[in-house]
Amino acid sequence: MIRVVTRARLAALQQDADGARERAREIQGAADRAYAGHLRTVYDLTADVEAAERAAEAARADAVMVREMLECTEAQLASARATVAEQAARIGALTRELDAMVGAVVLLHYGQLRSIHPDGAAAKRHASSFGADPDGWGTALSDRPASEVAWRISPLSNWAVADGGDAG
Repeated sequence: MIRVVTRARLAALQQDADGARERAREIQGAADRAYAGHLRTVYDLTADVEAAERAAEAARADAVMVREMLECTEAQLASARATVAEQAARIGALTRELDAMVGAVVLLHYGQLRSIHPDGAAAKRHASSFGADPDGWGTALSDRPASEVAWRISPLSNWAVADGGDAG
């Protein structure tokens, strides 16, 4: 089949082709700009991801260090608690000993420490076992020097705080 094309029709087709080529160039330019924007976005996002991964790795390293410090601190705390418990037990034992010794006395023989007793009655019983006269007792506060008294009972607290013992 043969078709006859007029000059006007040919000019119109040429004009349509030129317009289509121009439109294709515009669309290609827009596509190129969109692609360039996409590449910039991908580059920016990749840089952000890499920075976030570096920050996460640093945070993991910090977490390991903090965990180690926490474990060390927990061990120190456990040790301190054990020490406190031991000291509390020791304080309790010393307090019980002190309470038991509140009324304690010393038995002196011619001013020299002979023994320590929980009370005066126990000291007198002990001195009696050495032949002491139950009525021959003086207190540490008598006027006579301790070295002149055969047997004397003195409060342990007086004896313990006196310089060189209760010699007077």
